[in-house]
Amino acid sequence: MTHIEDIVALAKRRGFVYPTGELYGGIGGFYDFGPLGTELSRNLKDSWWRAMVGNRDDVVGLDSSIITHPNVWEASGHVSSFTDPLVECKVCHERMRADQPDEIAAHEKKHDKPSWTDARQFNLLFTTFVGPVEDSKNQTYLRGETCQGIFVNFNNVISSTRVKIPFGIAQIGKAFRNEVTPGKFLFRMREFEQMELEYFVSPDHAPAMLEYWKSQRLNWVMSLGIKKENLRLRRHGEDERAHYAADSWDIEYNFPDWGFKELEGIANRTDYDLTTHAKHSGKKLDYDGVVPYVIEPSIGVSRLMLAILFDAYSVEDKRTVLKLKPSLAPYKAAVFPLLANKPDIIQKAKSIYQMLKKDFMVSWDDRGNIGKRYLSQDEAGTPFCITVDFTSLEDGTVTIRDRDTTGQIRIASDKITAYIQNSLKSI
Repeated sequence: MTHIEDIVALAKRRGFVYPTGELYGGIGGFYDFGPLGTELSRNLKDSWWRAMVGNRDDVVGLDSSIITHPNVWEASGHVSSFTDPLVECKVCHERMRADQPDEIAAHEKKHDKPSWTDARQFNLLFTTFVGPVEDSKNQTYLRGETCQGIFVNFNNVISSTRVKIPFGIAQIGKAFRNEVTPGKFLFRMREFEQMELEYFVSPDHAPAMLEYWKSQRLNWVMSLGIKKENLRLRRHGEDERAHYAADSWDIEYNFPDWGFKELEGIANRTDYDLTTHAKHSGKKLDYDGVVPYVIEPSIGVSRLMLAILFDAYSVEDKRTVLKLKPSLAPYKAAVFPLLANKPDIIQKAKSIYQMLKKDFMVSWDDRGNIGKRYLSQDEAGTPFCITVDFTSLEDGTVTIRDRDTTGQIRIASDKITAYIQNSLKSI
């Protein structure tokens, strides 16, 4: 069984994820994406954007600022009620969220007589200041969610585009939450990237559109190669639903160490956000006199990446392999010269490498023996390894090795691009 320690070790070893500021001991809840993590993240975001914006006629994009007017967060309720219940262990003085029973139980196992303080509410917004003076007049916040930038731009989008109800505004961007207990690697972070859609509909169509987006989002998550049996839809109980939501569902992933946990939220936010911003700003936020309801699918890039790494991780015949969907893989191919001390082979391999770089992200590797290079690319999730050898100099063919089957074929070097392109479409 795969454990989180396996994923953390692989992620650092192969350059997917590094602890932020590790040189100085790190800082909890923050991580840096390495070269491979950056590419995987970009591929996930590109796939989401194509599905939510590029392939649709009823959704437009937005990129709102991370810091906005502080009244946005006053109106949205984040300043007064964006909180988690905080308790402190009286034995070791560690602070934890009171609404995470699994983490509380794990902590109590460390102590013979655990005892907790009463819960108090802890606001999750990060405070910052605009301008040279750090006083209350210049105080504002890093955004706790990306969707508020969409709501306050509702009128701008309507007036500058030709959108008609129903329509959506999509955004990918950073959000910040001063979590009491960040943890579980990429699962709960203090800085993370959200991919969110706010889909505006007439109030009477909201229930049907919620069902529509539940289906759309589940199908998209499965299209990433995540196994269907590791996913489920779960409806929020009334006691856990946000105050603004008429109905909420989660797409949950079965994380090996923790069981089913939220991967993506899909909520009917009603007209709460537009109504409250209209009230606080004194400006109308409606469409032809009607304040629309909002259906919101929201997913975090890092949490999705973690689920994909878990699902793709496999140990077979003493090799570790990431069976990523090829279109998501950081590198689509790796090019190897069979021997690093043969100039003719190096030159031929370099020409193929440069040719492929015009169309794909490609890795070059001439270190060590060919077997170790294969194993290294298997861990990186690279679907194809291309080896240039002595036969390549004679007839222009190369060997292509498949990551998942380890099978090899020989093809002409001028056919490699078409072979990879066709494979990416068919897998």
